[in-house]
Amino acid sequence: MKFLSLTFIMLFAAIANAQTIKTKTKMKVAVWDTYVTKKDSSVMHFDIIAPEEIKDTAVIYGYGKEYLKTKGQEGQPLTSKECRFCHVETVRPQREAEIKQKGYFIFEMENCK
Repeated sequence: MKFLSLTFIMLFAAIANAQTIKTKTKMKVAVWDTYVTKKDSSVMHFDIIAPEEIKDTAVIYGYGKEYLKTKGQEGQPLTSKECRFCHVETVRPQREAEIKQKGYFIFEMENCK
């Protein structure tokens, strides 16, 4: 009888552990819809994707300005007029590593080349 009880306890623990692994929460990210007028007057459209816990717009705008430098667009305005919170979503696996490494991900949509 003791053997059956021990087996039942071990089986229950294994099932509980499997459920914990299955229900492990995915990273939630905030998507900030951004439109920046480039130096040639065309408009870049991209999303700044960062962990949802980051609410400080100065941090979000800093990510956008860092990205603009990589595109030769440093100095272009990036404020609440150009960049607005859009929504929260579960991060896509291919973006999670980059977000964990540098804090954010840029999803390019229009005129970002």
